[in-house]
Amino acid sequence: MDRIPASDIDSEARQGEELAEITNGIVGLFAEYYGRGPTRAKSYLLDDAFVVTVLRDTMTTVEHTLAKGGHGEQVRNVRLTFQEEMAESFKGVVEKALGRDVASYHSQLLIDADIGFELFVLND
Repeated sequence: MDRIPASDIDSEARQGEELAEITNGIVGLFAEYYGRGPTRAKSYLLDDAFVVTVLRDTMTTVEHTLAKGGHGEQVRNVRLTFQEEMAESFKGVVEKALGRDVASYHSQLLIDADIGFELFVLND
């Protein structure tokens, strides 16, 4: 069996800590500004160029009520407007954790599934 070099293990552990810091920071922003955070969240680094944070059960009681009443698009629009307003804070969480600049930030909410995606495009 091949041994994994210690430097690879250290790198993976550091990356795991950075991703946990991103997840905790994003969840913290939701908790602070929505009054509650998602029940589950996890961040992923893809191709060393993208960070995706997947958030489950993010909608508030008001948002669920509006969505059930057929106003899901309004909920999505308010969420996206909020994310645009808070973009620098969200980007700052990733930049602090990784020590890299974020070139672009995008947010999406799946109303029926109550799953949110925060996507960060990293600068080289």
